[in-house]
This record gives sequence, C-alpha cells and structure tokens, in this order.
Amino acid sequence: MQVQLRHQPSFAVGRIMLAPGEPVQVEAGAMVATSYGVQVQASTQGGVMKGLGRAVFGGESMFISTYTAPQNGGWVDVAACLPGDLQLINLDGRMGWCITRGSWIASAHTVNLQTQWGGFKNLFGGEGGFLTYAAGQGPVLVSCYGALEVVNLQPGEMVTIDSGHVVAYAETVQSQLRKISGGMVQSAKSGEGLVFDFAGPGQIMTQTRNPSALAAWVVQQVPGR
Repeated sequence: MQVQLRHQPSFAVGRIMLAPGEPVQVEAGAMVATSYGVQVQASTQGGVMKGLGRAVFGGESMFISTYTAPQNGGWVDVAACLPGDLQLINLDGRMGWCITRGSWIASAHTVNLQTQWGGFKNLFGGEGGFLTYAAGQGPVLVSCYGALEVVNLQPGEMVTIDSGHVVAYAETVQSQLRKISGGMVQSAKSGEGLVFDFAGPGQIMTQTRNPSALAAWVVQQVPGR
C-alpha cells in the first residue's frame, strides 16, 4: 500500500495504491472513487460489539469498509467530510498512535485498530472518553479540520494544547487535562475550557480548526433554536 496526497492543504485527497489482491481498511463514507474492478465489503471488523464500541465511543462509523484490488492492482481515493489536510503515519511495529474521534480515515490491513478508554480527561475534553489506538505495521491516514501542524517534543519538553485541536499523538507522549487558568468566568469570556498538557518525547498532530466549535456555530444559526 502506497499513498499519494493531492489538493493539500485545504481539500486534501489521498490516493491509496494497492498491489494485486491487496486490501485496505477505510472509514465508511470516506471513499471518493476507485479504479474499476476494486471490490468493497463492509464489516464491523471484530463483531457487532466492537463495531458499536467504535461508533458510540470512538466517534467512528460502526462499519469499516475493506477495499480489495483486482489481479492487476488498483487504487482508492479517500477524503474527510470537513475541509482540511491529510497526514500519513507510518507504523513500524514498535510504537502505536492514539487518534482522536473522527480523525481516522484509512490504514493498511496489517494495522490493528482498537477503541481504548482514554480516561476522564478525554471525556471532559470533548473527545468522548475513548481514542482509536492504531498499532502494527503499515501506513495510517488521518484527517484534520483546517491545516495540520506537527509538534515535536523532546524528552521532558511540555506543551499545552486546546483539547479540540488534537488530532493524534504517539503513545510515548504523556498527557493530562486541566482547566484553563482564570476559572469558569475566564473560560466563558475567552471561549476556552479545558486544555491538555503534553510531555515528551514524541510527536503530536494538531488541527488549526475545532470541529466542535463549528458544530456549535451551526446550531446557533438554526432559526428558532
């Protein structure tokens, strides 16, 4: 599996190149187009309960679509529902990544996806309390709303990031949640609420826009709310 990215950074599309007979896991609804002859099959990838857990807790679809190339190979184009960029994470089998809800788009069939409890810090941080944990070997494609930035932390180095702007982070990174200084009154004035304190070593992927803020704005525009 190889991935070619185009139309970056605002409306990124990923073309997944498949060898003959090679499958790829894709988030339901993320497919834009495929070469002729590519077969698709939707499943819960581990049973109904695992699918429900992924949908209810992980923020992803209950079903994962598996696209398999024909004998002459093929390709699958994927994109996120919100405008923004795509980023490739290459897993080497030694370190996994934690992906926030709604950010996983596709991964190689050699990558194992699990919905894991991320603690109350994630629950109150607007991430649903659960994260998608990706481990194994192969490419993983994640999406962001807006532009994507990568923060590289050295051992012991720390950074504070708003909870709604986190896309994914390496499992070597430690994190804790706290209320932004100034209390509830200051939070209401600034529009900020809870932030993550991350400690290195490792990488953190962030997005310049907050999907939850977009959803709140759309609700405010609905007549008669």
